[in-house]
Amino acid sequence: MSIKTISINIGKALLINALFMFIAILISLYEGGDSGLTPLTISFCVTFITGMFPFIFVKGKQETSLASGYLTIVLSWLLSFIFGMLPYVLWGGEFTLINAWFESVSGYTTTGSTILNDIESLPKSILFWRSSTHFIGGLGVIVFLLMIIPDNNPAKLKLTHLEFSALSKEGYKYKSGTTAKVMITVYAGLALTESLLLWAAGMSLFDAVNHAFSTVATGGFSTRNTSIMYYDSIAIDIIITVFMALSAMHFGVIFATFAQRSLKPLKNPVTRYYLSVIAIFSIIITLSLKFQGGYDSWGNALLDSTFQTVSYITTTGFGQADNALWPLLANTILLFAAFHCGCSGSTTGGIKADRMYISLKVIYNDFKKRLHPSSLFRTKVGSRVLGDETISSVFLYIVLYIFITLLSFIIILICGVDIGDAFSGTVASIGNVGPGTGSIGTMGNYAAMPAVVKFVFTIDMFFGRVEIFPILIVISMFFKRSK
Repeated sequence: MSIKTISINIGKALLINALFMFIAILISLYEGGDSGLTPLTISFCVTFITGMFPFIFVKGKQETSLASGYLTIVLSWLLSFIFGMLPYVLWGGEFTLINAWFESVSGYTTTGSTILNDIESLPKSILFWRSSTHFIGGLGVIVFLLMIIPDNNPAKLKLTHLEFSALSKEGYKYKSGTTAKVMITVYAGLALTESLLLWAAGMSLFDAVNHAFSTVATGGFSTRNTSIMYYDSIAIDIIITVFMALSAMHFGVIFATFAQRSLKPLKNPVTRYYLSVIAIFSIIITLSLKFQGGYDSWGNALLDSTFQTVSYITTTGFGQADNALWPLLANTILLFAAFHCGCSGSTTGGIKADRMYISLKVIYNDFKKRLHPSSLFRTKVGSRVLGDETISSVFLYIVLYIFITLLSFIIILICGVDIGDAFSGTVASIGNVGPGTGSIGTMGNYAAMPAVVKFVFTIDMFFGRVEIFPILIVISMFFKRSK
């Protein structure tokens, strides 16, 4: 394990954070030096200087081992959380230490939960920094590192394999260097296109950019207290719905669709499954809203149900309606959507559609095998036959995911939180969705939660964003070294 290699790569991650802090400073200056100028300037200096230290003291080329790669991922995230909370702590207001930590972790993990009761009281520079944490965390800190590390460096290949899940890698037919470029190209292209469309639909340019950052990162931070409901615009609702759905699809599929100028890549089974689940959930919620939720219009019921279904299943968490007023059936479906989530190779958290699809295929094949014991059934995704290692990895991940969810749920119940808020908050946190149901629904926030509960939720967010295994591996490495 090379401490020098780890420090260099973490330094690069911190410099990326410093870059966005500097942009926020420029916004503050453009606004005439708002109240975020001093906190952001101090934070930028601290982050930039810390990020530069490894380049001053570490000389020569450094090689990356597998252990170094895992530590780089985990420490890059953790230190981004810590340095990312500095502007909040220094600005003050509602940002106590635990609240600043919660907002920072929620931003980088693209969860989108907030402790703020009055978002609109924040200066534009802090609002931009808040959205920037989504943008940085959307692809993962390591993807930005892959753009900096030379192609011939072994670290690039190792970090590529560590940052993207096995399912995600299956969908790419690119080398490690090209993978990062594909991800960045699609990511930036979606953000730019959505910004222009939202601006044309009536948002201010500042709001359009911030909401585009949140959408493509499937995060959910808004510049308004009532989220997307504030704009009361069908055009804005539709634009954001479409881009949320796109941002939760495999970026390799989106890139191939445009590169080949063909819709054929969209016909892969996981994408069809993902879109089918959105359609089914939206229809069920529409019926629930029309017959149980007091909606007079089928159109409004369909629009609200589709927006919130896509918002939850893509783990974005924007609010276009107050789901605290919705029937139990509708909220139950939303929670299952939060459990399900989008596709691998995107910016979403949660179990992901790929794993859900594979697990359903395996269960279906098992039933067929019991009916026809002499027959051979193989689990396939399209034309690709999945090996036993991939299948066991899928089920192991789902079991670990459920175990962590239940453990967190029990801890939060012990802390005295209402059972509904405890369950929906846990599911929304580990799934990186943000809003749950009830008091922490689309128009609510986490401000009233005890400090211990907020901290537990941030641990859930971290596990959900990095897909559990890297954290567990790093923990096991430290235990082995201590022994």
